[in-house]
Amino acid sequence: MTLKTFIDRPILSAVISIVIVFAGIIGLSSLPVERYPDIATPTITVEATYTGANAETVQKSVIAPLEEAINGVENMLYMTSEANNMGGATIKVYFKQGTDPDMATVNVQNRVSKTTGQLPADVTKGGVSVSKQQSSTVVILSLYSSDDKFDDLFLSNYAKINIVPQILRVSGMGGVNTLGSEYSIRIWLKPDIMAQYGLIPSDITAALGEQNIESPTGNLGENSDNTFQYTMKYRGRYEKPEEFGNIVSVRCPTAKCCG
Repeated sequence: MTLKTFIDRPILSAVISIVIVFAGIIGLSSLPVERYPDIATPTITVEATYTGANAETVQKSVIAPLEEAINGVENMLYMTSEANNMGGATIKVYFKQGTDPDMATVNVQNRVSKTTGQLPADVTKGGVSVSKQQSSTVVILSLYSSDDKFDDLFLSNYAKINIVPQILRVSGMGGVNTLGSEYSIRIWLKPDIMAQYGLIPSDITAALGEQNIESPTGNLGENSDNTFQYTMKYRGRYEKPEEFGNIVSVRCPTAKCCG
């Protein structure tokens, strides 16, 4: 069939063209087409915090047991770990291309749960988080006050309350890191006075855990012949430095002597 055949028979040419167009439409709707192929390996991030520990302590007591448990998980390529002097531990596990991130997260979570008993109590109390997210940063947003009315602490807290939750709801968002300080209360201890009363930092931590808590208080007059029933309220966690200064320790008459 030569070119002259299509010139002499325009109807045949039109029919063939229509068939080719319909075949293309059917193929376009049924064939898998990726404009941007997935070239980044699936990454699972494991994070934990050991409050008060330095990087070496975190490496030995937190990262080492977790790496031993995670190593060899299905379709794993390699992993990297990082510890800092603020007690933070981060392990990134990289998987083969094409691995389902959801299944990889489940497999890593199962491995982490097996080593919970080997981790320090402060780490398990805070929890070990396992999430699927890439290690690279997609975008960096800067928040500032044009008239210098608000400081960095206020802006960081504002972003955490109003901006970060909305960004986390974006489809495909793995996580958001806020580069700034947050509102908190730091308790400074005096070693010389603590030695006089025979106290160690864990005693102060125990006193904080027992007294600075949110506790259910129950009801007054329940299951009785009283006409009224009252719901009791508890002031909850401390909010002012003076309240923390009045915490009573088991061995010490008052925490004021320690900090």
